[in-house]
Amino acid sequence: MDARYVFRAELRLEADEPEVRLEPSTTETTVTVFREAPEPGEEGWLFFRDTLWRGEVGDADYGRRLAEEWLGEPVESVSFRELQVDEEYFAALKDAIADDLELFNADNVSEVLSKYLGSSIRVTDTDD
Repeated sequence: MDARYVFRAELRLEADEPEVRLEPSTTETTVTVFREAPEPGEEGWLFFRDTLWRGEVGDADYGRRLAEEWLGEPVESVSFRELQVDEEYFAALKDAIADDLELFNADNVSEVLSKYLGSSIRVTDTDD
């Protein structure tokens, strides 16, 4: 099973030393951040429910603080790009959701996936 969340983060570079300065036009850079997704049912697997809404970071300040923790750098903004999953992970995710639809206040798995991930799920072959 393999899955990762993909985010785009805009970082602000700052010099730690007062005698060092950066050219203002080069202080911001955009990076792609990959965060491994815990296996469904394992600790942290509800990250998508707690962080995303309709395929977007639900709370921009919270998302930015998370990205700063992950990267150890100041983050200006962060956006969710997709959840990349292999077929095995996707099946396990749907099963785990189906086991407790009340947790998501939903009637079916499709509703949950749409509610939190929108159309931002990409199923890949295991050979990718």
